[in-house]
Amino acid sequence: MRILQVNSMLTGGGTDDQCLRLAHGLAARGHAVWLAAPEDRELSPRVRELDLRLLPTEREGPLKLGFIRSVARHCREQGVEILHAHHGRDIWPAILAARWSGVRPWVVLTRHLAKSPSSWLSRRFLLSQCDRLIAVSEFVARVLREGVYEPESPVEERRARPPLRGDPRRIVVAQGGIDPLRFQPGDASDQRRAWGLEPHQVAFGVVGGYDLPRGKGQREFLQAAAAIHRRVPDARFLILGRGSMAAILQADIERLGLRGIASLAPYCHDMPRAMNALDCLVHPQVATDAFPTVILEAMACNKPVVATRCDGAPEQFRDGEHGLLVPMEDPTALGAAMERIAGDAAFRARLGQDGRRHVLAHFTLDLLADRVLAIYESMRAEAEPEGRG
Repeated sequence: MRILQVNSMLTGGGTDDQCLRLAHGLAARGHAVWLAAPEDRELSPRVRELDLRLLPTEREGPLKLGFIRSVARHCREQGVEILHAHHGRDIWPAILAARWSGVRPWVVLTRHLAKSPSSWLSRRFLLSQCDRLIAVSEFVARVLREGVYEPESPVEERRARPPLRGDPRRIVVAQGGIDPLRFQPGDASDQRRAWGLEPHQVAFGVVGGYDLPRGKGQREFLQAAAAIHRRVPDARFLILGRGSMAAILQADIERLGLRGIASLAPYCHDMPRAMNALDCLVHPQVATDAFPTVILEAMACNKPVVATRCDGAPEQFRDGEHGLLVPMEDPTALGAAMERIAGDAAFRARLGQDGRRHVLAHFTLDLLADRVLAIYESMRAEAEPEGRG
């Protein structure tokens, strides 16, 4: 097949990583794959590392017409059969580019967010304008097909997530994956020393951005740490990431008496090494969470996980077998789970080893490429009686 992946960002994050890795996996299966994207972004060098064929896009310009025009031209020149966009901001540009290209590619969109499109226009007409809408988790598919409503939630974006109008059969699920060769168990004693950790200390870490208003639950993580650190004196608590809440989190550390116990670690570009330096990943999400691949990355490094039961996260591992699940907005339960992990090295080891086996069986990038390829092929099979393609 002749496939064009569309990405106007390439600035980092899970969506960009999944897009690039998917393109690489599809190309490795013998398909003609191109990436239509800017050539001067943070992840542009990664495109070259993966040996992907980059088709540069024009500057967006008014109404994104420059971007749309260049994507349409690439479709026409390469005879693209499938046009696949990943970011919400690329949905309508991709649809318009497909229409204007003159070659009638199938339009596939991936929804990486656990919430509905923000505009009424998209909720009303999106399904009728694409051939498949891939949800990255069963939870995301439920949001898109049925809607999810939590009117009492303290988080505004969780209160009402209405469904899309149109044929729900166009919504399919392809859960994400990670590279188990990149994320695998390894020695990270140098990283632990850089963080000031002693070999006997048990390091809990939250990995992810911490932008206002609430980040990914880092403040709840610190509250849990404050509740248990005197009973678990060897436990240390790290927040890895960057964002606008740095001053707030540092003030929390001081206020909660966690100086020398908890810290904001510098942003780390070598995430496999960071994961291996931790003893347990904590994912205390309080907002929305489609399918957090950071959980899979930790599990692939033989690390147990403590996570809140937020949206798509419970689909990634079994409670008590690969990690522990706790309610959202509950620092007491979060602390109890961390205390259990800290107090039993054999339990930590068993969770970590079983977690890696689980990832290898269900959540690799190869499996992601196979799932998406099956979706592409299903469109072709359905269209054959009509002579499309």
